Amino acid sequence: MLFAGIDIGSLTAQAVLLEDGNVTLSKSISVKPNPVESARTVMGELLEENKLSWGDIGYCVSTGYGREKIQSEGMAQENVSEISCHGLGALSLVPQVRTVIDIGGQDAKVIRVDAGGELVDFVMNDKCAAGTGRFLEVMCRTLGVALEELGPMSQGARGHMHLSSRCSIYAETEVLHYLQRGVDKASLAAGINRSMAHRVMALVRRVGVEKEVLMSGGVAKNVAVRAELEKMMNVKMVTPRLDPQLIGAFGAALMARKASGAAC
Repeated sequence: MLFAGIDIGSLTAQAVLLEDGNVTLSKSISVKPNPVESARTVMGELLEENKLSWGDIGYCVSTGYGREKIQSEGMAQENVSEISCHGLGALSLVPQVRTVIDIGGQDAKVIRVDAGGELVDFVMNDKCAAGTGRFLEVMCRTLGVALEELGPMSQGARGHMHLSSRCSIYAETEVLHYLQRGVDKASLAAGINRSMAHRVMALVRRVGVEKEVLMSGGVAKNVAVRAELEKMMNVKMVTPRLDPQLIGAFGAALMARKASGAAC
């Protein structure tokens, strides 16, 4: 029997299919105009590409944006918060994990779980885009580089430019000012990634760090932000065997397996 998890973020949508507790199939796409369309597309494409149908899914859990609507549209039997899904997904991949830093397109969360995967504490960012993937997107657009270039680019910098503003809009103005002065992009990339890490670290301090620590979400792929956070926490984060962007959907699929009565 297949168990499914659908995770709709602000920028990407993920679907995961589990069989025997292992990720069998997965897919990630850019989001559509609304969460229901995103869910229908990402799971529909995953099933079609693998010659499967919705009827092959024994139980499905939705999470992320619009998770209740996805359930009400009949694509999921249950919906669960992304905090619980990321916590369970991370713990199932690395049983020693106790702190999860999840950074998506429009929010950032720091989650602490116990050995059983139960939530101990969590904190989310406010409504400002600073400290989220959206901040990095804006900065990349200003620099004229691709999002995936930002991390590697900053690693080759001889120094970093300090960004004083905590607001994404004002920080963009600062970056433009530096560019007009002829500051090299590598130093600016280093400053942007460090600024991002400082914003996330403010959340980490509110929850506290308990080893081991794992990053999930799209920003986990930014090697420079990850490295800066490791220095600030004085912790070497663990690396999951799964694409960090899929951890929420993986956790949702595990929730589906558990809800169906199968051993998790």
